[in-house]
Amino acid sequence: MPDRSVFTDEGGRIVATDFARGPWDPNAQHGGAPAALLTRAFERLVGNDGLVFARLTFELLRPVPLGPLEVRAEIVRPGKRVQLLDGSIWTPGGVEVVRARALRVSAADPAAPTTAPASVPPGPEHGRDSDQEPPYRPMFAPDSIEIRFVEGQFAHRGPAIAWFRLRVPLVLGEHPSPLQRLAAAADFPNGISTALSWDEWVFINPDLTIHLDRPPVGEWFALEASTVIAPGGIGTAESVLYDERGRVGRAVQALLIAARPPAT
Repeated sequence: MPDRSVFTDEGGRIVATDFARGPWDPNAQHGGAPAALLTRAFERLVGNDGLVFARLTFELLRPVPLGPLEVRAEIVRPGKRVQLLDGSIWTPGGVEVVRARALRVSAADPAAPTTAPASVPPGPEHGRDSDQEPPYRPMFAPDSIEIRFVEGQFAHRGPAIAWFRLRVPLVLGEHPSPLQRLAAAADFPNGISTALSWDEWVFINPDLTIHLDRPPVGEWFALEASTVIAPGGIGTAESVLYDERGRVGRAVQALLIAARPPAT
């Protein structure tokens, strides 16, 4: 297993490496990194109890720094059919930077009618390498996560479809679960389907919500993403999520849109 990773776990003390870095600030993480980390914390709380994850919500309260972090997670509403979990990430100075909630429910009755499965976009083997020009290295994308576009590109405005796969472990010495891999990818709708110039605007998401149709499988996950900016309103980026078997859910982000400050 590679000796590079997004995080290390030093006896319960989590440390974010440079491979967690995002595009807006060289000292802050990409939102996909803490989302995947809190997903790991939720998964470590639960067992094989017949419940499945139905929703994951992440509130990105402040920029999430690189370096040491404290991760907390607990089951706040136990239940045989519905369960709620809360999680958070804190800095060593006691500042909460991410708050999360997970909803788990009983799997659907196998006898219940189902809808026709959605078709899967062309696979990652048909995709193109990303045209992203990272402002810093290493960065979460492209150094921690591989991106293969089948429609659109970072430099192209408008809807896009791209496949994502972690290049390195989420936590050193561990194999990330499919749900952790999906959470790492699900924070990219605003990046790949931007309606604005990267040079003139910032469009940061203070939140991410993932609704799951079923448990994800595999390593590759696709986002069929689009961004809407309402006149006099806010921005919203959303995507349909796929694994290589079919549709697996949907992700939605609210966007904070502002003119990019002049370079100093």
